[in-house]
Amino acid sequence: MAIKFKTCSVDGCNGNAHWESRGRKGYCNAHYLRWMRHGNPLGGRTSLGEPLRYFNEIVLPYEGDECLLWPFAKRSGYGQITIDGKEHIVSRYLCQQVHGAPPSPIHEASHSCGKGHIGCVTKAHLSWKTRSDNQMDRVEHGTSNRGERCGSAKLTEVDVLAIREDRSGQKEIAKKYGISPASVGMIKRRQRWAHVA
Repeated sequence: MAIKFKTCSVDGCNGNAHWESRGRKGYCNAHYLRWMRHGNPLGGRTSLGEPLRYFNEIVLPYEGDECLLWPFAKRSGYGQITIDGKEHIVSRYLCQQVHGAPPSPIHEASHSCGKGHIGCVTKAHLSWKTRSDNQMDRVEHGTSNRGERCGSAKLTEVDVLAIREDRSGQKEIAKKYGISPASVGMIKRRQRWAHVA
């Protein structure tokens, strides 16, 4: 049986809207799904140029101290913007606009608020810092994933302190906590979990 073809009723769309008899209002499948989710066959899309307009008209002139969060595309929580066909991290691009080029290739745009990972684009919160300084800020803000916050951590800080106090052999301690004897040695010498007092 041949599939009937009927052009989607959205201007400029050449999708197949042969589903009309099933209540799809003359939309192709993609536009019908947008209509179902958003009440509009064009809903759920960011207009071309809208992120750049928002950057220029809202982000750049913003003088407040509260976090201004990026409402558009994000990668790992950090705002993304396309300018002249090239993708940029919004906070880094903003830091360049406000503070000039980074002092060296190793400098990063650092957030004094600790909320860059959720899309903060407040220029008052940005400065150039080295990766090391930026990581120290993450520890200070509580956004670092070291220690217990690491998804693959087998130990807690309490376990680490107990391991350091335990005078049993490394093999016994390792068996007790489900880690390797070498890990026990590194914990005792503070080569691992050094941040735990």
